[in-house]
Amino acid sequence: MEKPMFGEKDESANYQDRYAAYIIVESHEKIAMIEAPNGAFFLPGGEKEGEETNEEAIARELLEEMGIRAEIACYLGEAAEYFYSKHRKTYYHNPGYFYVAKSWQEVGEPIETDQSIWWVTPETALEKLKRGSHRWAVEQWLALNN
Repeated sequence: MEKPMFGEKDESANYQDRYAAYIIVESHEKIAMIEAPNGAFFLPGGEKEGEETNEEAIARELLEEMGIRAEIACYLGEAAEYFYSKHRKTYYHNPGYFYVAKSWQEVGEPIETDQSIWWVTPETALEKLKRGSHRWAVEQWLALNN
């Protein structure tokens, strides 16, 4: 099966690979979204650092963004995205690896304080998530649960 690809690729641009891992965290039929300082919404997770595995990146990002630890239930798949970051003035090719949390627990305050955590219905997430790959992951998760 071909991996889903989102965004418009500008053939004249020089893209930087940005490998990232994300996770769907659920509580009371709502899922977590992270609002970045620029007002954009994403699933919890982010860029892998150094030689991190997907699971290590998710564990670090969950502590930074939400102050939680989670146990991974399953892998949803990979979806990639082409986008331009105005903030970093860089074109990115962003392969994302998407997971679902089985359980989670709060272990402290989020380390990153310039973001907000939103708990929303999956339908609201599909409307608000900035990246097509993140919407794709929520659709895959919904399909698993129906």
